[in-house]
Amino acid sequence: MAALSRIPPRVRSLLRIAVALAVVAGTIAVVGVGPFLHGLASISPPTILVAVALAAVATAAAAWRWRIVSAGFGLPLPWSEAFASYYRSQFLNTVLPGGVVGDVHRAYVHGRHHERVDLAARAVAAERVAGQLVQVVLTLAILLPLGLASPLAPLAWISGAIVVLAIVFVGVVAATRRGRAALRRECRMLRPVLTRPAALFAIAAASVVVIAAHATTFVVAGIAAGVHAGADELAVVALIVLGAAAIPVNVGGWGPREAVAASAFALAGLGAGAGVAVSTAFGVLTVVAVLPGALALVADRFRSVPARSIIGKRRSA
Repeated sequence: MAALSRIPPRVRSLLRIAVALAVVAGTIAVVGVGPFLHGLASISPPTILVAVALAAVATAAAAWRWRIVSAGFGLPLPWSEAFASYYRSQFLNTVLPGGVVGDVHRAYVHGRHHERVDLAARAVAAERVAGQLVQVVLTLAILLPLGLASPLAPLAWISGAIVVLAIVFVGVVAATRRGRAALRRECRMLRPVLTRPAALFAIAAASVVVIAAHATTFVVAGIAAGVHAGADELAVVALIVLGAAAIPVNVGGWGPREAVAASAFALAGLGAGAGVAVSTAFGVLTVVAVLPGALALVADRFRSVPARSIIGKRRSA
């Protein structure tokens, strides 16, 4: 970890892009270009409309979650600002490498308003981590009861192994003096949120809505791509793919998502090519669905221009 921190940010970004492109190239080498083209061809106006509507629901729920966490940190956030900022954040995360640029941007903008960028950054990080934790718990709660006889059982075992490794990692960190100090510091920072049961319930509920909306979009992509599987089976696989999509090593969302989709579909007996086709359709639908974030970005730019001109006039006067 210390060695990675010494790598310049630009080099780390280039490494992430290189890894993501290598993963996509490897996936193409295994399944060919056909599944990608099939996924693109399966997109239609009705699927786009459904994806846009589901993205609006997910964005509203995520903005609600962010407001709750920010309030716990003492940083009030108006609903309209949270909704527009989250749309803008999702758009930037989708079209830029890494998948975290949008979160950094909304943390900076919100923190600048309160002159507490550091605290706003912690609130955004806590909000994202809370969403990921709920996703992990929900995924395991659905996957683990499947049993050994289910074709999706390998996915359950893989997910369980990943969680065990994560727990071991946290335990190793907590075993060091510096790690314990860092954990205590973070717990103190999160105490205003962790000690409020109503806030925790609201955060969990909002996260479930976000996950359900994204998983439904994946199911819609699977149906559009003509995958011969039930909606419930597609939804289970969607949880695995959504977890891979959260890995901050991608180019515009492409990378581990396609490789994991191919592997998950193959393990489920649906075929690696079908997984890539569905993941491709899902990726394109996701980009289209967050385009309102581009409008929010342009609107912010236009609002900032008059503000700068007024400030310039006042200073000249």
